[in-house]
Amino acid sequence: MSEGGEASEIGRLNAPYRREVVFENVLHESGMRLLRIRIREGRRFTILDIDDTTAMAWADLMQQWVRGELPDSTSDKGEDT
Repeated sequence: MSEGGEASEIGRLNAPYRREVVFENVLHESGMRLLRIRIREGRRFTILDIDDTTAMAWADLMQQWVRGELPDSTSDKGEDT
């Protein structure tokens, strides 16, 4: 395993505006498992490593958004959720 853990791709999405999102399972020597999210926008990459608790909360928030259960962002007064 490398210093950053052993990564294996588990999914890939093409997103709007020619973006690509790659999901990887990362297993560290310590046994810690993280979800790596790599977002490519042209030459720029954003890489996030998140734990299972964060992944679950993120998935829940995204599902709420898809179902229209979250407040309209145009009514947001700049407060964090």
